[in-house]
Amino acid sequence: MSKMRLRGFENAPGQRHVSEDDRYLYRREEPKFRLVVIGTGTMGQEHMRVAALLGRARIHGIYDSQTLSMDVAEANFRALQSQPLVRYDDLASACHDPAADALLICTPNYSHFKVLQTALQSNKPIFLEKPMATTLQDAAAIVRANEAYGSFIQIGLQYRFKPQYQEAFRATLDQRALGEIKTVSVSEYRPPFLDKVDQWNKFERLSGGTLVEKCCHYFDLINLMAKARPQRVYASGGQAVNFLDFERKGVKSDIDDHAFVAIDYANAVRASFTLNMFCPDFAEELVVVGDAGRLKAEEYHDIHRSGSASASLTLRLGENGVSKTTDLTYPRAIEQSGHHGSTYFEHIALMDRLEGKAVDSATPLQGMWAMVVASAAQQSLATGQPVDVDTFIADNDLASLLNQ
Repeated sequence: MSKMRLRGFENAPGQRHVSEDDRYLYRREEPKFRLVVIGTGTMGQEHMRVAALLGRARIHGIYDSQTLSMDVAEANFRALQSQPLVRYDDLASACHDPAADALLICTPNYSHFKVLQTALQSNKPIFLEKPMATTLQDAAAIVRANEAYGSFIQIGLQYRFKPQYQEAFRATLDQRALGEIKTVSVSEYRPPFLDKVDQWNKFERLSGGTLVEKCCHYFDLINLMAKARPQRVYASGGQAVNFLDFERKGVKSDIDDHAFVAIDYANAVRASFTLNMFCPDFAEELVVVGDAGRLKAEEYHDIHRSGSASASLTLRLGENGVSKTTDLTYPRAIEQSGHHGSTYFEHIALMDRLEGKAVDSATPLQGMWAMVVASAAQQSLATGQPVDVDTFIADNDLASLLNQ
């Protein structure tokens, strides 16, 4: 049985008189693995924080093409890890360091595929941030590469580890509390995309488009809940408010800031997704309805006030069983480490995978299917027409990969 962690005590000034020899509940095991983080922007630094918090691996080295990003990441990380970081001069050196046990690729979307080509030469375990690529052809090449790879590639779709979605999967798929699932609805309301180096997230050609860049998380959740092949996708949306006056090097921003997406699945499950990115706060909602009840999972975070995000799950079964509403939380230190704690549990899955254990982290094929739905939705936005998924797959030369 794993030992209980008492973080509030082990880090308290009043407990520093307890020597290392007398630490049992407070003792931290030596990290087993050494990680190299490639790309030290917002997500790269989040992975560094989470690795230090979990303690099963230490950050061995970092690489970024932007010197300032490495400087800031190194400065921010000094308080979390006493060992100095190796700073690599180039990507190949970062990927092929024999002291590294795994590579985390956290670079901008448009660079994922190119960076991965060098990383694959290392034959090391690879964590690849979402979206796995910006085009379906590159995503398909990653799936095929993973099938022949001597190690593994884990995709960074960490929303499946958020507490409300973990509980939703448990209630609907494991316990079948709703009976047979019929409809799935997901919504996200949030502020605009944040600033990035070179503002790459303001342009569809660099990000893959909003529904690929941001919403692949939600299409992954919907696919997992529906447990079937998507058949038809229709989307309506566009750019209404955000970055209408923004341009870089003479190129105007073209990133969508709202959308409504409808998805039909082969097992008759119908799903919808709503996105709005010109809101003053963060709110997510999942509603699943079956022939025996309804489940609602919510998350809310007011970024203009201090405090943690709140998450809850409501189950309404009527005469079919017990109805309830439950507040959900991870410990504060975990929740505040990044993405409301989901990245922490994503790292647990990565560490377990490094130890040879079976995990439920996102595979390249699952990442590919999330991209298929997202890319079909992007096409529907552009054309105003529904997209037949089988035809879409054939038109993109993916039938041999996805019709197996």
